[in-house]
Amino acid sequence: MLRAIFLFLCAGLAEIGGGYLIWQWLREGKSIYFGLVGGVVLAVYGVIATLQAFPNFGRVYAAYGGVFIVLSLIWGWGVDRHAPDLYDWIGAFICIIGVSVILLGPRH
Repeated sequence: MLRAIFLFLCAGLAEIGGGYLIWQWLREGKSIYFGLVGGVVLAVYGVIATLQAFPNFGRVYAAYGGVFIVLSLIWGWGVDRHAPDLYDWIGAFICIIGVSVILLGPRH
């Protein structure tokens, strides 16, 4: 399970970081190099996600969605200095509960 959590965190940071670099390029007028590096980082994200041991693509990506929501709030807080409010944290908590149900629910 530690490996799965590590991969979720790595993939989340790669997706958010790559998207952020492209955002900086297209929305904030940064150099095209931000966009190029962002594209490479997003490609790395796609590779990291395939390293999960879970056999079902849809289930893994659904779980990533919940993890990415939490990481996005933390990224915005740390990088953009936009602190999440109570409702952000409540929503993030609900997402983590959903991720837990998706990944840990008993299957036959």
